[in-house]
Order: sequence, then C-alpha cells, then structure tokens
Amino acid sequence: MQVSKRFLALLKQQLAQFADRPDLRSLVVYVALPSASGEPSLLSIGGWPKQVLALESDASRPSQDERSTRRWLALRDGPLLLGALRIDTDCWPWPTPLSDRLEATALCLTEALKLDLEQQRLGRQLALRDDQLKLLVHQLRNPLAALRTFGQLLRRRLDGDSANQALVDNLLSEQHQINRYLEAIDQLTQTPLLPPAQEGLQPLLLPPAFSSEDLHSLNQVLEPLLERAAGTAALQGRRWVPPGELPTQACNAAAVSEIVANLLENAFRYSRSGGGVGLVCQEQGDQLVLAVWDEGPEIPSAEREKIFRKGERGSTGLALDGSGLGLALGRDLAERIGGALELRVPPSGLDPKLPSAGNAFQLSLPKRPTATGSN
Repeated sequence: MQVSKRFLALLKQQLAQFADRPDLRSLVVYVALPSASGEPSLLSIGGWPKQVLALESDASRPSQDERSTRRWLALRDGPLLLGALRIDTDCWPWPTPLSDRLEATALCLTEALKLDLEQQRLGRQLALRDDQLKLLVHQLRNPLAALRTFGQLLRRRLDGDSANQALVDNLLSEQHQINRYLEAIDQLTQTPLLPPAQEGLQPLLLPPAFSSEDLHSLNQVLEPLLERAAGTAALQGRRWVPPGELPTQACNAAAVSEIVANLLENAFRYSRSGGGVGLVCQEQGDQLVLAVWDEGPEIPSAEREKIFRKGERGSTGLALDGSGLGLALGRDLAERIGGALELRVPPSGLDPKLPSAGNAFQLSLPKRPTATGSN
C-alpha cells in the first residue's frame, strides 16, 4: 500500500507535537498490507523521533523491557484494519493528558488514511474512465469517417438532383457536428479535472458549428436547426410551426445555436405524442425574443424554476432518458451573452396566436451582442 506525500506530511506534523513529552521514547505509524495467509502485515511508514525508523527492523520482536511499556492503537475503518500507531513510553498506564493526545492523534491519522485511500481509489477509477473514453472515441472515429465517405459518394451520384443533394448535405452537416462533440469528449480526458479557480467552470455542451466568439446573422444560425426540426416533426407525424422571416441581425452564434438546439430537442422529446411544436421570433424593445413552444403537458408551477437547476428534471419527463443539464446550461449560456432564458406557461401568454395549453421556453437576446461568449 502506498500513501501520498500529503499524508506523510500530516503524519510528520502529528508526531512532532509530542516533542514536549519526555516520558515518550518513540512513536511509529504502520499501514496494514494484505498477505497470502489472509492476516495483514504491518509496514512502518513514519516515526518520531526521526532516527527511530532507521533502527526499526522487526516490530514483532521487542525486548523484554519494551514489552512492558509498548502499546498499540489500531487505525480502523469499521472492521477493516488500516494500520496502527505504536507507542513506547516510560510509564504505564499513561497519564490522562498523554492518553487523550495519543487517542486524538490516532483518530486524526485514521481519518486522513481513509481519505488518502479513497482518493487513490477514485484516481484509479478516473484513470480507467479516461482510458475507456479514449478507446470509445478512437472506435467512433472510424464509423464517422465511413459515414462521411459514403455521404460524399452518394452526393456525387445525385449530381443534378438538387432536392436529394440537400438531404445528403444535411446528413454530412450532422456528421460534422457529431465529430465536433467527439472532439469535445476527447478534450475531457486531456485536461485537469479541476480547472484553476479564477477561470471558473465553463459549460460542457460546446456548440458544434461555431466558436464562442463568432457573430453570425440569426437566420444563418437558425436555418439548419429549423430544417432538422421540420424533419423530426415529419418523422414523428406531428405539426411543426416555423417562424416567419427571421431577422438578419448578428447574434452570438455558438450560444444561440446551442440553446435553441436543446430547446427544440426537449420539445420533441417531452411534449405529448402528436402535439404541435414551433418556434416564434419577436422584437420586444431593445431585445429579440426566440421562443420554442409545445402543446403540453404543462410543467407544474412548483417545478418551473427547479428544472433550470443542474441535475433537476420535471416530473412529466422522468420516465424518459435525460441528464437534467440542458436547461441549466442553456440559462447559463444565455446570461453569459447578456440574455435570459425563462419558461412561459401557456404559450398564448407570449402571443395570443399560440396554443392556450403547453409550454414556451423564451430566450431573450440583446439586439447588440458583443463579440465574446461571456458578460
């Protein structure tokens, strides 16, 4: 069993506090090691005074004098023996102040050793997870490359058939987006688990088609998402209501595409089968409002703020797959670009022409966005 340098530093500090006790001859800390016989053996990892470890040869063979004054305090995690603290003194029984200090030290070392072993276990798990992610990313690259190759070959065969060529172009675009997400997953295995505190935590759902500083016209950003929504509605046999002509004003492409893509996905996934889904665009003062609406069931009033918290999901969608991250990250992205994301129930509260039952997720954007993805 190996222990960390941090644990050894704590051990040294804990033992050094007994320098004021002339009635203590030595202290030695051991960790328990498994053996073939099933009985743990003890390995010394630290002692006081410093030279005691250099003289340490076999803890199981003390002299007659040592046996009379040597005592042990076990370091246990329930029934599991983690190690031991050996105390050699000039007296027995110990004075109460010394006994209390030794018991407190043994307890401190036990808790620190438990945390140290748990950290090592989690480190091994994270290393295994990273290896598995790297393997999956590697394995996914080949079929994605094959899909792109076959799509490009199919497009050549459809030369002159503009309608079907557009479908193939959409397939190739989706393949490219998946590949960008794959790259983002790969990045997770190459960056520190905890970023520097001053940088803060960034959203993990990275927009697939734009960088965080891109400004593009809103119609250009939304066009592929609207085409995807129309295709999804056709496959599900439900009504899709697209917006009218979209404005050409600039917007933060990465954030807007990520938020609207998630809102549309949620609407198609969680609204009732056959119910209508749509997107509406309005100008409200110095803001531009995009709202993705569906025809229900309505999200209960007690859950309308909770669903924007990370890991929280509404009761109407618990039976379906989901992480509870999309809306939380969507609101965070919206606020980073000076906007807001909120729920309006029913959709007709936003526009009388919209359904009187259902939900509408409203994204408010500044008409003059900045060329950065943060406030």
